[in-house]
Amino acid sequence: MAWTNELIQELTQLWDAGHSASHIGKKLGVSKNAVIGKAHRLKLPARPSPIRAERSALPLRKPSSKPVFRPRPTLEVVPKPAPRPVRKRSDGPGCLWPIGDPGCPEFHFCGEPATPGKPYCDTHCAKAYIVKSRARSEAA
Repeated sequence: MAWTNELIQELTQLWDAGHSASHIGKKLGVSKNAVIGKAHRLKLPARPSPIRAERSALPLRKPSSKPVFRPRPTLEVVPKPAPRPVRKRSDGPGCLWPIGDPGCPEFHFCGEPATPGKPYCDTHCAKAYIVKSRARSEAA
């Protein structure tokens, strides 16, 4: 769209009269954004935003005559709990299948001779390593 001198003159008159950009755009047959862009390029005075209202001044507080210092509360020192003992296997390469609750003193590992190349004995390898059946793998 070409802005003619008549359109620019009418734009500045309506702008100075305080009409909104959308109202000016409807009168001139252009979009609101075209009006805003042209007003910016013509360096027409900006309007106060209806969204950004001026902030009211906060009342000033008078500082107290003397700052009040409070003693810091003393923190109670809590001793750290003793670390739990690490249970090591001393019987050589045995089955590492855990038996029992790790938090209980009765907790231990299976200890049977481990299958070569595996961490567990034959019994626990059967539980740990499940082979998919042919029917299950074909259904998937």
